[in-house]
Amino acid sequence: MTDDLVVRPLAGPEELDLFLGLSYTLDHELADDLGSGRRRPEWLWVALRGGRLLGRIAWWTKKAGGDPLALDFFDLAPDLPAGEAREVGRRLLAAAMPAVVPAGAVPPEFNRYLPADWREVPETRDRVELLFSLLAETGARPLVERLRLEWLPGTPVAEPTGRLAFRPVRDREDLLALMTPVMEGTLDAHGRADLSEGLTLREAAERHYDEEFPHYSSPREWWQVAELPGTGEPVGFVIPARNNYNPIIAYIGVLPAHRGHGYIDEILAHGTRILAGTDVPRVRAATDVGNVPMAAAFARAGYVNFQRQVDYVWDAPGASRS
Repeated sequence: MTDDLVVRPLAGPEELDLFLGLSYTLDHELADDLGSGRRRPEWLWVALRGGRLLGRIAWWTKKAGGDPLALDFFDLAPDLPAGEAREVGRRLLAAAMPAVVPAGAVPPEFNRYLPADWREVPETRDRVELLFSLLAETGARPLVERLRLEWLPGTPVAEPTGRLAFRPVRDREDLLALMTPVMEGTLDAHGRADLSEGLTLREAAERHYDEEFPHYSSPREWWQVAELPGTGEPVGFVIPARNNYNPIIAYIGVLPAHRGHGYIDEILAHGTRILAGTDVPRVRAATDVGNVPMAAAFARAGYVNFQRQVDYVWDAPGASRS
């Protein structure tokens, strides 16, 4: 029964322990996120009965003062019967989403980190698919499943071969001039979604740059362009960076004219070396499951698939679902 269910946001940071009554892989980030403004108490909602936490949901943004950019917590008590869990989840979504998402706005993307074998464990699969079905009831649809990858210190990094020379990215225009052709034929689901909206290759590249790259606090000198020695002809680029949580390979690409020659391995190795040289505990990266060539390149470079990520999106009214 859910007639005595209380669904509400946290009253303040002092209630974080209540929210932590359920478990998810991002729990350890919550306190710092609240302190930095990347989360707000009014974005963290709980469903309670008699003081017992039955469900929770939360949103995140890149920096204090921003609109919610991701729905990344949605958990239901694992011992709830399926029917009751479904009703608690519906009540959470129905109460929290209109309160958090600005009126008339498309809800931000839902991201869920999952064990790499989540489909092979029936209990995990059933709970995850319940969450997905509840999101679908609100109009969300699956966009992509991604591999979350990790390189650890001590893993060998390929030495330079001399086939490529590297220089720092000069400025925004320098990088956009390379990102634009890389968007052509992209296997990345988010990039394809941008293009399906009607954006040009250049506009899609600008969106990617402006929504992500300015938020990195790490040195811009790490951003590297790969060129053919002697001629200076650009071949590709790599963006090693630090986000709010980890050192990452934020973006990597090979220009269409130079694909198929194995350059991706050397570019990835160069980006990994830059981060490894700063004595990091790990390097994280991600690529779509469907981007088989990029996944293979990460595997050759010693990156291990430690998790999956599933993304759901809500379309703008009238948008194509192609």
